[in-house]
Amino acid sequence: MMLHGDRILVTGVATEDSIAFTTAMAVLDHGGRVVLGAFPRDIETARDLAAMLDRSIEVLALDLCDHSHVDAAIQHIGSVYGNLAGSVHAVAFSPRDALGGDLTATAPENIELAFRTSTWTLSSLARLLQSVAPPSGASLVGLDFDANDQAWPVYNWMGVCKAALRSAAGYLARDLGAQRIRVNLVAAGPIQTRAGLGIPGFEHLLSAWETTSPLPWSATDASPVADAVCFLLSDLSRAITGEVLHVDGGYHAMAAPLTPEQRAARDLGPLPLQEIQP
Repeated sequence: MMLHGDRILVTGVATEDSIAFTTAMAVLDHGGRVVLGAFPRDIETARDLAAMLDRSIEVLALDLCDHSHVDAAIQHIGSVYGNLAGSVHAVAFSPRDALGGDLTATAPENIELAFRTSTWTLSSLARLLQSVAPPSGASLVGLDFDANDQAWPVYNWMGVCKAALRSAAGYLARDLGAQRIRVNLVAAGPIQTRAGLGIPGFEHLLSAWETTSPLPWSATDASPVADAVCFLLSDLSRAITGEVLHVDGGYHAMAAPLTPEQRAARDLGPLPLQEIQP
């Protein structure tokens, strides 16, 4: 069991198909304990989802954009649980005009909202974890998409926010290392969640993975991403911080789509050992 009783705060749980919900399941499967944090408008849905996992799981109303919510969570977690071994940042939001269309046509206030919700909240969650981490340290893991040094046909200002998230994670890793708090990101391939399907042209991302990733990629299975998050939450990653772990079927390493022959071999699966010719 990687997490052997560690208590983890998982934020952003709003739907059963979300990576956050799958991560909460994985934390339990790997021996951890879970507290959920949900945006106030999603609190009842999050409680229903928590009951699907374990009726003893507490759900906190937690708007990471609101200092008072963070302060209340710090006080509550400290008094009820004592400390947290880790937290998962699965919070993102973008108004529709910041996700597609002409980049220059997006209203500035919508860009600001996307940045504050999707990027700045990593720092807000880091402040929370700092306040309730044990002396032995803790782990903060954020969910990312590989938008650091490339532009996608879609994604627009959310891509900019994710690039900024990666930069913020590096600076937080620098500042929190003295407290033995690790800060890492998992860059996931496209998953068919409510958030993902809300991206205009999301099918273009799926088709890119279909033609390019050297490993098969399932957009309906978030468990590989969740397991990677659990690894970074665990002591197995105790010397890792400031890292971006790609869980994308290898897409990020490819310079061009696979040839038709390579795709066919990938989709066929590994040959039995006796059929492999020298």
